[in-house]
Amino acid sequence: MNKKDYYEVLGLNKNATDDEIKSAFRKLAKKYHPDLNKEPDAEAKFKEVQEAYAVLSDPNKRKQYDQFGHAAFANGDGGAGGFGAGGFNFSGFDVDLDDILGSMFGGGFGFSSRGGSSRQSRQSRQSRGEDVLYHMNLTFEEAVFGCSKDIRLDTSVSCPDCDGLGGHDEETCDVCHGSGTITSEQRTILGSFLSKTTCSNCGGTGKTFKRRCSTCNGKGTIKNNRTITIKIPSGIDTGNRLRVPGKGEAGLNGGPAGDLYIEFKVSEHEFFKRDGDDIYLTVPITIADAVLGCKKDIRTLDSVVTLNVKGGTNTGDKQRIKGKGIKNSSTGRTGDMYLIFEVVLPDKLTREQKELFERLSTTNLEDSTYNKFTRFVNKK
Repeated sequence: MNKKDYYEVLGLNKNATDDEIKSAFRKLAKKYHPDLNKEPDAEAKFKEVQEAYAVLSDPNKRKQYDQFGHAAFANGDGGAGGFGAGGFNFSGFDVDLDDILGSMFGGGFGFSSRGGSSRQSRQSRQSRGEDVLYHMNLTFEEAVFGCSKDIRLDTSVSCPDCDGLGGHDEETCDVCHGSGTITSEQRTILGSFLSKTTCSNCGGTGKTFKRRCSTCNGKGTIKNNRTITIKIPSGIDTGNRLRVPGKGEAGLNGGPAGDLYIEFKVSEHEFFKRDGDDIYLTVPITIADAVLGCKKDIRTLDSVVTLNVKGGTNTGDKQRIKGKGIKNSSTGRTGDMYLIFEVVLPDKLTREQKELFERLSTTNLEDSTYNKFTRFVNKK
């Protein structure tokens, strides 16, 4: 068989993915479609491209072709690929081709080797409404503990007077007879192409109404400014999104509404610093507290606890309080609280305080890091 390699026809290598095969077919089918390309060899190339795609887009046929080449389909029985003396058989392939050509040319193509199949316009189908993104600011406490918020939305909703249909007393369109499309047939050597355009009388729905809905003016949707209450779970952080199903824009032709997505921005706290579900708090202590140790009251997110500060604590030392962080409703995890100590030096000293520090400096501190460093500096 003197045929071109199917991968070469589509401009691909043998490792091409399914998406790459479909993308190449779309591009070449549009380029060589007889309705768009009037060159003498356009129809032959179009047939060649379709034949290559029919094999490479089918996992079983592709496997046979990779193993045996064109010989895999030389028997003409139509079982492996539908090739043979009778030419290329598009039986069972028209649905996929209609999807692809319809998406390229905007109106839809029905294809059949015997002039048979057609499909209702995509525009007559129900379609899901658009999603809506809402930005919400939260205080630190609202995000940590969760809360309820009322928000106002200005979105489309299904018309209550016509139930989203756009009119009353529904009847079949007398122009397209309920198909939603106007079809014209073109015959080529490849078979019959049914070129379909959306019916202008019914807008592709296949239905008309004796009375157009005056509330929505036939659109099926109306703009609505409404207030909804959102329950915000605990543990929300900046950048998190919350999905509220069915609160987006209304669908078309009775389709479901889209979803509402709320994206959060959480303000910072004056003292608490957050890292995921963990909380950090800087705790100032005096020199005496640091040297001698002490008991200190610490405010957590939900209570006050008394903490034992060990003697000899330095600036930067860290202490963990387990389970006193943020309770995250999404993960079920509760974080920890970390205390970072900061030894605070006095700005001014009284005479008595100065005398106490002078007396302290004369005491025996041979084991202190300070004296060890002094001996190192004075070493000869």
